[in-house]
Amino acid sequence: MSRVASPTFRDSLSVSLTVGAYGVAFGAAAVANGFSVLQSCLLSLLTFSGASQFAVIGVIGAGGGAISGITTASLLGIRNGLYGVLMAPILKVRGLKRVVAAHITIDESTGVSLSQESRGESAMREGFWLTGFGVFIFWNLFTLAGALGAKAMGNPSAWGLDAAVPAAFLGLVWPRLKNTTDKFLALTAAVFAIVTTPYLPAGLPIIGTAVIAIIAGVRKAK
Repeated sequence: MSRVASPTFRDSLSVSLTVGAYGVAFGAAAVANGFSVLQSCLLSLLTFSGASQFAVIGVIGAGGGAISGITTASLLGIRNGLYGVLMAPILKVRGLKRVVAAHITIDESTGVSLSQESRGESAMREGFWLTGFGVFIFWNLFTLAGALGAKAMGNPSAWGLDAAVPAAFLGLVWPRLKNTTDKFLALTAAVFAIVTTPYLPAGLPIIGTAVIAIIAGVRKAK
């Protein structure tokens, strides 16, 4: 069977296209929140973590400082570090290749890789690299498309694109609410953010919700 016809390749391509296309929403939302096309593209190139990127533009776009935006993004990106610990024994990479692997260690590359377990470590590594690079390429291309499109509209807020950030977060969270506990946690975090937003500096309510999620995760692990 050729590599193109392999189940691993098909899985990787499907995920890469689906997730990568979502970059349009990020590019448009970034411009709507005051970022330039170049800044939007650099965020996708250098950060490459959807939730963290949306957090940065959401916090800064709402008037928060860079430190608040970076802190929120870092908290949301903790899971990628945990993925790295999980993937290291499978990838067995060193040097520059390890740095590259770390940059594309995201939900999708890890998920596709682990789903290939029944096909062996070779398929798991193939799934990781194909999905990681695939999502990276499509995400950045669609980020550029979304940013250029929003810029061409003139005032993105007039088109309702300022709602793209909360809508994007809802899209990220909704598929992960598998049970009642998850839904209750999401509702609690949402209520906390809504109640504290009028009283706390921009960015802190989002950081608070991330802390709530981390505490709940630690308690669940115990």
